[in-house]
Amino acid sequence: MSNIKLFENKKVRSIWNEEEQKWYFVIEDVVSILTDSKDPKQYIKRMRQRDEELAKGWVQFVPTLVVNTAGGKQGMGCANTKGLLRIIQSIPSPKAEPFKLWLAQVGSDRIDEIENPELATQRTRELYKLKGYPEDWIEKRMRSIAIREELTEEWKNRDVKEQKEYSILTAEISKATFGLTPSQYKKVKGLKSQNLRDHMNDLELIFSMLGEASTTAIIKTKNPKGFIQNKVVAKQGGKVAGDARKALEIKTGEKVISKNNYLSEAKKSEQLNKGKQK
Repeated sequence: MSNIKLFENKKVRSIWNEEEQKWYFVIEDVVSILTDSKDPKQYIKRMRQRDEELAKGWVQFVPTLVVNTAGGKQGMGCANTKGLLRIIQSIPSPKAEPFKLWLAQVGSDRIDEIENPELATQRTRELYKLKGYPEDWIEKRMRSIAIREELTEEWKNRDVKEQKEYSILTAEISKATFGLTPSQYKKVKGLKSQNLRDHMNDLELIFSMLGEASTTAIIKTKNPKGFIQNKVVAKQGGKVAGDARKALEIKTGEKVISKNNYLSEAKKSEQLNKGKQK
Protein backbone atom coordinates (compact mmCIF):
# COMPACT_ATOMS: atom_id res chain seq x y z
CA MET A 1 0.00 0.00 0.00
CA SER A 2 1.63 3.24 -1.08
CA ASN A 3 0.53 6.86 -1.07
CA ILE A 4 -3.13 7.26 -2.15
CA LYS A 5 -3.30 4.15 -4.37
CA LEU A 6 -5.16 2.30 -1.62
CA PHE A 7 -8.31 4.26 -2.39
CA GLU A 8 -7.92 4.31 -6.18
CA ASN A 9 -9.38 7.59 -7.49
CA LYS A 10 -10.52 8.89 -4.12
CA LYS A 11 -8.56 11.84 -2.76
CA VAL A 12 -6.66 11.03 0.41
CA ARG A 13 -4.10 13.63 1.40
CA SER A 14 -0.74 12.10 2.29
CA ILE A 15 2.66 13.22 3.55
CA TRP A 16 6.01 11.54 3.04
CA ASN A 17 8.08 11.24 6.23
CA GLU A 18 11.70 11.30 5.10
CA GLU A 19 13.13 10.23 8.46
CA GLU A 20 10.87 7.18 8.83
CA GLN A 21 10.69 6.52 5.07
CA LYS A 22 6.92 6.12 5.35
CA TRP A 23 3.72 7.69 4.04
CA TYR A 24 1.24 9.24 6.47
CA PHE A 25 -2.44 9.63 5.55
CA VAL A 26 -5.02 12.17 6.78
CA ILE A 27 -7.46 10.21 8.95
CA GLU A 28 -10.42 12.50 8.25
CA ASP A 29 -10.11 11.84 4.51
CA VAL A 30 -10.11 8.07 5.03
CA VAL A 31 -13.09 8.15 7.39
CA SER A 32 -15.00 10.40 5.00
CA ILE A 33 -14.49 7.94 2.12
CA LEU A 34 -15.31 4.77 4.06
CA THR A 35 -18.35 6.11 5.93
CA ASP A 36 -19.75 8.94 3.78
CA SER A 37 -19.90 10.92 7.01
CA LYS A 38 -20.61 14.63 6.63
CA ASP A 39 -18.75 15.29 9.86
CA PRO A 40 -15.70 12.98 9.96
CA LYS A 41 -14.34 14.72 13.07
CA GLN A 42 -17.40 13.70 15.09
CA TYR A 43 -17.30 10.21 13.59
CA ILE A 44 -13.67 9.81 14.73
CA LYS A 45 -14.61 11.04 18.19
CA ARG A 46 -17.43 8.50 18.49
CA MET A 47 -15.22 5.75 17.06
CA ARG A 48 -12.61 6.34 19.76
CA GLN A 49 -15.30 6.27 22.45
CA ARG A 50 -16.61 2.99 21.04
CA ASP A 51 -13.20 1.33 20.71
CA GLU A 52 -11.34 1.75 24.01
CA GLU A 53 -8.19 -0.03 22.84
CA LEU A 54 -8.00 2.18 19.79
CA ALA A 55 -8.35 5.24 21.99
CA LYS A 56 -5.50 4.07 24.23
CA GLY A 57 -3.03 3.86 21.36
CA TRP A 58 -4.32 6.85 19.40
CA VAL A 59 -1.53 9.24 20.34
CA GLN A 60 1.16 6.69 19.41
CA PHE A 61 0.04 6.08 15.83
CA VAL A 62 -1.90 9.26 14.97
CA PRO A 63 0.49 12.21 15.23
CA THR A 64 -0.60 15.71 14.22
CA LEU A 65 1.17 16.70 11.02
CA VAL A 66 1.03 19.88 8.96
CA VAL A 67 -1.14 19.37 5.87
CA ASN A 68 -2.09 21.64 2.98
CA THR A 69 -5.82 22.48 3.16
CA ALA A 70 -8.15 24.88 1.34
CA GLY A 71 -7.65 27.32 4.21
CA GLY A 72 -3.86 27.02 4.21
CA LYS A 73 -1.54 24.73 6.15
CA GLN A 74 -3.12 23.13 9.22
CA GLY A 75 -2.28 20.46 11.77
CA MET A 76 -4.31 17.29 11.15
CA GLY A 77 -4.37 13.78 12.58
CA CYS A 78 -2.44 11.40 10.30
CA ALA A 79 -1.49 7.72 10.43
CA ASN A 80 1.00 5.51 8.65
CA THR A 81 -0.06 2.24 7.01
CA LYS A 82 -0.12 0.23 10.24
CA GLY A 83 -2.13 2.84 12.13
CA LEU A 84 -4.48 3.35 9.23
CA LEU A 85 -5.33 -0.34 8.97
CA ARG A 86 -5.97 -0.48 12.72
CA ILE A 87 -8.43 2.39 12.40
CA ILE A 88 -10.18 0.75 9.44
CA GLN A 89 -10.73 -2.34 11.60
CA SER A 90 -12.84 -0.18 13.91
CA ILE A 91 -15.10 1.23 11.18
CA PRO A 92 -18.46 -0.67 10.99
CA SER A 93 -19.13 0.19 7.36
CA PRO A 94 -19.70 -2.01 4.26
CA LYS A 95 -17.09 0.08 2.45
CA ALA A 96 -14.48 -0.96 5.03
CA GLU A 97 -15.25 -4.66 4.66
CA PRO A 98 -12.92 -5.32 1.66
CA PHE A 99 -9.99 -3.98 3.70
CA LYS A 100 -10.91 -6.16 6.67
CA LEU A 101 -11.10 -9.25 4.44
CA TRP A 102 -7.74 -8.34 2.94
CA LEU A 103 -6.22 -8.03 6.43
CA ALA A 104 -7.64 -11.45 7.35
CA GLN A 105 -6.08 -12.96 4.22
CA VAL A 106 -2.71 -11.34 4.93
CA GLY A 107 -2.80 -12.67 8.49
CA SER A 108 -3.66 -16.15 7.24
CA ASP A 109 -0.83 -16.06 4.69
CA ARG A 110 1.63 -14.92 7.33
CA ILE A 111 0.71 -17.81 9.66
CA ASP A 112 1.13 -20.25 6.76
CA GLU A 113 4.59 -18.80 6.03
CA ILE A 114 5.67 -19.19 9.66
CA GLU A 115 4.70 -22.86 9.52
CA ASN A 116 6.28 -23.32 6.08
CA PRO A 117 8.97 -20.68 5.27
CA GLU A 118 9.24 -21.89 1.66
CA LEU A 119 5.84 -20.32 0.99
CA ALA A 120 7.27 -16.86 1.68
CA THR A 121 9.98 -17.42 -0.92
CA GLN A 122 7.46 -18.70 -3.45
CA ARG A 123 5.17 -15.72 -2.91
CA THR A 124 8.06 -13.29 -3.30
CA ARG A 125 9.03 -14.87 -6.61
CA GLU A 126 5.42 -14.73 -7.81
CA LEU A 127 5.12 -11.05 -6.88
CA TYR A 128 8.25 -10.16 -8.85
CA LYS A 129 6.95 -12.12 -11.85
CA LEU A 130 3.62 -10.28 -11.69
CA LYS A 131 5.50 -6.97 -11.68
CA GLY A 132 7.25 -8.01 -14.89
CA TYR A 133 10.76 -8.85 -13.70
CA PRO A 134 12.65 -11.46 -15.80
CA GLU A 135 13.70 -14.79 -14.28
CA ASP A 136 17.45 -14.06 -14.25
CA TRP A 137 16.93 -10.80 -12.33
CA ILE A 138 14.59 -12.54 -9.87
CA GLU A 139 17.29 -15.14 -9.16
CA LYS A 140 19.78 -12.39 -8.29
CA ARG A 141 17.23 -10.55 -6.16
CA MET A 142 16.34 -13.70 -4.22
CA ARG A 143 20.03 -14.37 -3.63
CA SER A 144 20.51 -10.81 -2.41
CA ILE A 145 17.67 -11.32 0.09
CA ALA A 146 19.35 -14.50 1.41
CA ILE A 147 22.72 -12.72 1.74
CA ARG A 148 21.06 -9.84 3.57
CA GLU A 149 19.32 -12.22 5.99
CA GLU A 150 22.62 -13.97 6.75
CA LEU A 151 24.27 -10.62 7.48
CA THR A 152 21.51 -9.38 9.80
CA GLU A 153 21.62 -12.70 11.65
CA GLU A 154 25.36 -12.22 12.25
CA TRP A 155 24.69 -8.69 13.53
CA LYS A 156 21.96 -9.97 15.81
CA ASN A 157 24.30 -12.55 17.31
CA ARG A 158 26.92 -9.87 17.99
CA ASP A 159 24.87 -7.45 20.10
CA VAL A 160 23.80 -5.11 17.31
CA LYS A 161 20.37 -3.64 18.00
CA GLU A 162 17.75 -3.83 15.27
CA GLN A 163 16.30 -1.07 13.13
CA LYS A 164 18.35 2.10 13.69
CA GLU A 165 21.74 0.41 14.12
CA TYR A 166 21.05 -1.98 11.23
CA SER A 167 20.25 1.04 9.06
CA ILE A 168 23.47 2.81 10.03
CA LEU A 169 25.61 -0.25 9.31
CA THR A 170 23.82 -0.77 5.99
CA ALA A 171 24.54 2.85 5.10
CA GLU A 172 28.24 2.33 5.88
CA ILE A 173 28.41 -0.68 3.54
CA SER A 174 26.59 1.25 0.82
CA LYS A 175 28.86 4.31 1.17
CA ALA A 176 31.97 2.17 0.86
CA THR A 177 30.49 0.18 -2.05
CA PHE A 178 28.85 2.91 -4.13
CA GLY A 179 29.93 6.19 -2.53
CA LEU A 180 26.28 6.77 -1.60
CA THR A 181 24.06 5.99 1.37
CA PRO A 182 20.76 4.22 0.54
CA SER A 183 18.81 7.50 0.95
CA GLN A 184 21.23 9.30 -1.39
CA TYR A 185 21.02 6.40 -3.84
CA LYS A 186 17.22 6.65 -3.81
CA LYS A 187 17.43 10.33 -4.75
CA VAL A 188 19.66 9.46 -7.70
CA LYS A 189 16.95 7.07 -8.93
CA GLY A 190 14.08 9.39 -8.03
CA LEU A 191 12.62 7.00 -5.44
CA LYS A 192 10.75 7.62 -2.19
CA SER A 193 8.93 4.73 -0.54
CA GLN A 194 10.03 2.15 -3.12
CA ASN A 195 12.59 -0.52 -2.28
CA LEU A 196 15.96 0.60 -3.68
CA ARG A 197 17.14 -2.89 -4.62
CA ASP A 198 13.97 -3.55 -6.59
CA HIS A 199 15.13 -0.76 -8.90
CA MET A 200 18.74 -1.88 -9.28
CA ASN A 201 20.11 -3.38 -12.47
CA ASP A 202 22.18 -6.58 -12.53
CA LEU A 203 25.54 -4.97 -11.75
CA GLU A 204 24.13 -2.78 -8.99
CA LEU A 205 22.60 -5.84 -7.35
CA ILE A 206 25.81 -7.85 -7.73
CA PHE A 207 27.99 -5.21 -6.08
CA SER A 208 25.38 -4.70 -3.36
CA MET A 209 25.53 -8.44 -2.65
CA LEU A 210 29.35 -8.41 -2.72
CA GLY A 211 29.47 -5.64 -0.12
CA GLU A 212 27.17 -7.47 2.29
CA ALA A 213 28.66 -10.93 1.65
CA SER A 214 32.16 -9.54 2.25
CA THR A 215 31.01 -7.93 5.48
CA THR A 216 29.54 -11.24 6.64
CA ALA A 217 32.77 -13.09 5.81
CA ILE A 218 34.87 -10.56 7.77
CA ILE A 219 32.48 -10.74 10.73
CA LYS A 220 32.87 -14.51 10.87
CA THR A 221 36.65 -14.16 10.80
CA LYS A 222 37.16 -11.23 13.18
CA ASN A 223 34.13 -11.80 15.44
CA PRO A 224 33.38 -8.12 16.23
CA LYS A 225 31.15 -7.33 19.20
CA GLY A 226 28.67 -4.51 19.46
CA PHE A 227 27.78 -1.64 17.16
CA ILE A 228 31.12 0.22 17.09
CA GLN A 229 33.24 -2.80 16.11
CA ASN A 230 30.69 -3.91 13.53
CA LYS A 231 30.68 -0.43 12.03
CA VAL A 232 34.40 -0.78 11.32
CA VAL A 233 33.81 -4.15 9.67
CA ALA A 234 30.89 -2.77 7.63
CA LYS A 235 33.25 -0.21 6.09
CA GLN A 236 35.81 -2.91 5.38
CA GLY A 237 33.26 -5.19 3.71
CA GLY A 238 31.87 -2.35 1.65
CA LYS A 239 35.36 -1.33 0.56
CA VAL A 240 35.96 -4.79 -0.95
CA ALA A 241 32.94 -4.24 -3.21
CA GLY A 242 33.80 -0.59 -3.77
CA ASP A 243 37.31 -1.44 -5.00
CA ALA A 244 35.86 -4.07 -7.36
CA ARG A 245 33.30 -1.58 -8.68
CA LYS A 246 35.94 1.05 -9.37
CA ALA A 247 38.15 -1.50 -11.14
CA LEU A 248 35.26 -2.49 -13.41
CA GLU A 249 34.42 1.13 -14.17
CA ILE A 250 38.03 1.76 -15.22
CA LYS A 251 37.99 -1.26 -17.53
CA THR A 252 34.61 -0.48 -19.13
CA GLY A 253 34.66 3.29 -18.97
CA GLU A 254 31.08 3.20 -17.69
CA LYS A 255 29.56 3.92 -14.28
CA VAL A 256 27.89 1.08 -12.40
CA ILE A 257 25.43 3.37 -10.64
CA SER A 258 22.40 4.12 -12.82
CA LYS A 259 19.68 6.70 -12.29
CA ASN A 260 17.27 4.48 -14.22
CA ASN A 261 14.52 2.29 -12.81
CA TYR A 262 15.58 -1.24 -13.77
CA LEU A 263 12.07 -2.54 -14.45
CA SER A 264 11.19 0.41 -16.69
CA GLU A 265 14.41 -0.02 -18.65
CA ALA A 266 13.83 -3.78 -18.99
CA LYS A 267 10.33 -3.18 -20.40
CA LYS A 268 11.65 -0.57 -22.82
CA SER A 269 14.29 -3.02 -24.03
CA GLU A 270 11.67 -5.75 -24.45
CA GLN A 271 9.42 -3.45 -26.48
CA LEU A 272 12.38 -2.37 -28.63
CA ASN A 273 13.32 -5.98 -29.37
CA LYS A 274 9.74 -6.81 -30.32
CA GLY A 275 9.73 -3.83 -32.66
CA LYS A 276 12.94 -5.02 -34.37
CA GLN A 277 11.52 -8.53 -34.80
CA LYS A 278 8.53 -7.11 -36.66
